[in-house]
Amino acid sequence: MDYNSNRKKLALPEYGRNIQNMVDYLLTIEDREKRNKSAKNVIDVMGNLYPYLRDVPEFKHKLWDHLAIMADFKLDIDYPYDPPSPDILTEKPDTVPYNQHHIKYRHYGRTMELIIEEAKNFEGEQREIIIEQIANHMKKSYLAWNKDAVEDEKILSDLDEMSNGELVPAKDLQLSDAKSLIGKKKKSKKKK
Repeated sequence: MDYNSNRKKLALPEYGRNIQNMVDYLLTIEDREKRNKSAKNVIDVMGNLYPYLRDVPEFKHKLWDHLAIMADFKLDIDYPYDPPSPDILTEKPDTVPYNQHHIKYRHYGRTMELIIEEAKNFEGEQREIIIEQIANHMKKSYLAWNKDAVEDEKILSDLDEMSNGELVPAKDLQLSDAKSLIGKKKKSKKKK
């Protein structure tokens, strides 16, 4: 038996063994003109595997780069684009810069802090509506972390602290109940 685990490792497994065999065959063609024509045919076949990507900008360029990678950068043809260098496969990606913000209430998240800061700019009825929406969302976030019931007073005091006392809800503000915020669980259908 000839198992795939015993065969040569595929450089780009998403194209499959047959495309890799075609690329390996390209390396054996001695006539440069025939090799160029065959390479274009292989690119067409590779493009047919992902027809929904044909409208993506630089799709052909990507295919030619993949051909070079699959040929281990040894294919001597007339590339329509500059072929990539072998160094691109060993380059380490740039480090991702993470925010170093201190979040006092992590269960509400950094985005909630930004929303509260932005809400301070509103006035009148809009401000009251935004405060109510923020408080309900804070309650929902709190319930996601703490499955026990949460008191509305706790949410309102957290909102007061996070806004430095600038967002004061109406005295008659009633937050949504926990069931409506979390939603009902869908019953799974049992197989008979």
